[in-house]
Amino acid sequence: MISILRSIGAACTALLLVFALGTTSVQAKTVEVKLGTDAGMLAFEPSNISISAGDTVKFVNNKLAPHNAVFDGHDDLSHPDLAFAPGESWEKTFSSAGTYDFYCEPHRGAGMVGTVVVN
Repeated sequence: MISILRSIGAACTALLLVFALGTTSVQAKTVEVKLGTDAGMLAFEPSNISISAGDTVKFVNNKLAPHNAVFDGHDDLSHPDLAFAPGESWEKTFSSAGTYDFYCEPHRGAGMVGTVVVN
């Protein structure tokens, strides 16, 4: 009788662990991208970002304003307004997998471009 109760107890414990581990939710993350490097370069820092669907990219004005972020063919992700104040920021959440190229309109010719890869 005791061995049956132990077996039932072990089975219940194993079942609880399966439910507990199986229901843990994955938290979406936010990746910060500086507009203008700390060294004062006209670049996004980082310029290449790899995230998962549902994650967010936060763009923060850093140096040598004005900056924005325009995504080729994705007006819904673009932020065409220029950021002038240090620390000014906005966020964009990426819900679909794909590769999204972006640039700063005033500094695209200087090479201020980037890519978000969403897995």
